[in-house]
Amino acid sequence: MKAVHFGAGNIGRGFVGLLLHEGGYELVFSDVSAPLVEAINAVSEYTVHEVGDGGTDKVVTGFRAIDSSADAQAVIDEVSTADVVTTAVGPTILRFVAPHIVAGLALRDPSAPPLQIMACENGINATDLLRDEMRQQAGDGWDAVSARAVFANTAVDRIVPAQPPGEGVDVTVEPFYEWAIERHPFGDSPPHIPGAHFVDDLAPYIERKLFTVDTGHATTAYYGAQAGIEKISDALADPTIAAKVSATLEETSALLEAVHGLDATELADYRATILRRFANPALPDTVERVGRQPLRKLSRNERFVSPAASAAERGLPTTALVAAMGAALEFDVPEDEQSVEMQRRLRDGEAAAFTASVTGLEEGHPLFPAIVEVVRARQAELG
Repeated sequence: MKAVHFGAGNIGRGFVGLLLHEGGYELVFSDVSAPLVEAINAVSEYTVHEVGDGGTDKVVTGFRAIDSSADAQAVIDEVSTADVVTTAVGPTILRFVAPHIVAGLALRDPSAPPLQIMACENGINATDLLRDEMRQQAGDGWDAVSARAVFANTAVDRIVPAQPPGEGVDVTVEPFYEWAIERHPFGDSPPHIPGAHFVDDLAPYIERKLFTVDTGHATTAYYGAQAGIEKISDALADPTIAAKVSATLEETSALLEAVHGLDATELADYRATILRRFANPALPDTVERVGRQPLRKLSRNERFVSPAASAAERGLPTTALVAAMGAALEFDVPEDEQSVEMQRRLRDGEAAAFTASVTGLEEGHPLFPAIVEVVRARQAELG
């Protein structure tokens, strides 16, 4: 069995690639970073270091890497004979991956089993996005190409922080992970991925993860930055910040209970697990890394506005979520382009216009006035 994985970065090697290796797949990494590809091909194994309670070292073997920017045809050829294709490149990069998969499917033996395609991205229904990009690339040939593949959405969760220098291609991760995959696209032949679980309805898993892990992580980062704290674990060690993060996640849990009928006690246990993960002192994760790209994180379908808007529409509390957005507006890191752009727009723009353009909400939305209020507060601070 062979898996082609697009994105040989820390998540690709330390999470998706690891589980595919444990499933018995020969691993082919595709990446556009020539130094990374060279480093991977220079070793015969690498180690995934799980740090924290219950963590172990796991060795990955049986892999190679291709620089897709230098040898696209080699990637296409590997896709044409693969059993599985996965990605961990970021949703905005999927459009650059799509042509390689389309070309590989065009070369695929029509009698071969369908290629099993899963985008393992930090977003809702990322595989659907990849399929849409592929459809656009294929044009009139889409029907023939798509007949040779099946597509399944996934929900993935593992904290993989910025790596300490000098580690080579080894990866440090937390022990916890979750990989939920839609069951129905595969029929009776799902991919063999130990540790992944296949579900009939992925939506609750995706939103539980995004509105708890992603919302909680970013909330911790922005309150930590506000307090001048460097590490995520140190931020959660501050009782005031921990209380604010907990209050934010209680609001998102109330929404998950209302929308998906999830059990309140189980959600409370899940929140507690998430907060313990964030507080893991062995993870060298920083508020600057987690908080980067604040404009994206404050956009309509992301971790703050999406749950807060849905909660407001249902008359559920949003005070803590809006306060967390206010903390996000204070994120001011010169090395982060979106942070610089956000502060410029806050200084130069009008509060309602800024709110509409960043959050994607209309002025008549019930959440809109509360966000305008925190935008105005930040603008007053900037002078």
